[in-house]
Amino acid sequence: MDMVTLGIDRIGDFGSLLKGKKIGLITNYSGVDSRLVDDMTAFTEAGYKVVKLYTPEHGLYGWMDGAKVESSVHPVYGTPIISLYGERTKPTAEDLAGVDLLVYDIQDVGMRYYTYIYTLANCLMAAAESKVPFLVLDRPNPLGDLVSGNRMDPKYDCFVGAHRLATRYGLTAAELGYYFVHFFHLDLEYMVLPMLNYRKDMKWPQTGLWWNVPSPSIHTFQSTLCYVGGCFFEATNISEGRGTAEPFQMYGAPFIDMDKLIRELRHRISDPNLGMRSRAFVPFWSKHAGQTCFGVEFIPLNAELNFMEPALITMKTMLEMYPDQFEFRSYADVSRLTSLSGDLNTDRYLKGELSLGELMDDWRGQSEEFEKETREFRIYG
Repeated sequence: MDMVTLGIDRIGDFGSLLKGKKIGLITNYSGVDSRLVDDMTAFTEAGYKVVKLYTPEHGLYGWMDGAKVESSVHPVYGTPIISLYGERTKPTAEDLAGVDLLVYDIQDVGMRYYTYIYTLANCLMAAAESKVPFLVLDRPNPLGDLVSGNRMDPKYDCFVGAHRLATRYGLTAAELGYYFVHFFHLDLEYMVLPMLNYRKDMKWPQTGLWWNVPSPSIHTFQSTLCYVGGCFFEATNISEGRGTAEPFQMYGAPFIDMDKLIRELRHRISDPNLGMRSRAFVPFWSKHAGQTCFGVEFIPLNAELNFMEPALITMKTMLEMYPDQFEFRSYADVSRLTSLSGDLNTDRYLKGELSLGELMDDWRGQSEEFEKETREFRIYG
């Protein structure tokens, strides 16, 4: 099978779109071509002029989660860098002044609670308001086209969940852009530079591409698989492995008896796509930094793993075992569990008011609805 050709790989063949334009580039460290050449170098070598850079959470270089990033200047090219995760999350008309074309090129992970997609939405709205054409250089959705989970309840919209998205939305960045244009009824010249050799059902290992770290805490494709549902732990005092070599694969806290926990989890979780073991670990930053946490390590056995149910079972098990020590709390953009889960039903499951089966049935109907609504926006077969 031929390796997937990214949108950024094809910019040299689309001079009619890019030549002579003053380009505003929305990107970060994940904006690299298939040879891992960064976007600024790729655009410069192709003879295109990038006049402004816009960066999402983590900035251009990878600041820690939730850190507000100041605007600056590119150290090599001298190009202004406008942070969209500091004083503001949406570019102003002044930020877009002097720009003929906005180009978006950021690697996403395919989950609703990942902030880059809200930077995309905000930039699309700003482009429509300022009448600036918008081009997405498309990239794979590492998790493929599977849609699952509930849709975001507008009552809980925030920067980690909004716009009626399904939890796992199954679209590439360009396809998601079409959804946003439709959702917000934008009057916008929206263009896509699609990938080649890409199928919608591809998981990352099938693309033939080197792993492109999309976030400081998504080190591997295995981390991405466990980010599905594992991100819910951000709303608790349980470490989700941030500050270790395996974020979202390890969960624990100083007060947990890991031997009792693993026995209970092996009784409750049976998934042929998932391995698990008891595990002690010491985060070097984030929750319980410098303290020994006792808990569990999960090992994805293949790309078909859907970690949502194991994550929910693990959270409920910990809550039941340690009701006096388990806490819900805020973290970065996460003000409460509903920010991540999208409605109150996850809380109801954890309280025993809904069974896991009832929760999954409810979510299944909502994900099927989202999948039907977004079929018209799909680019790949």
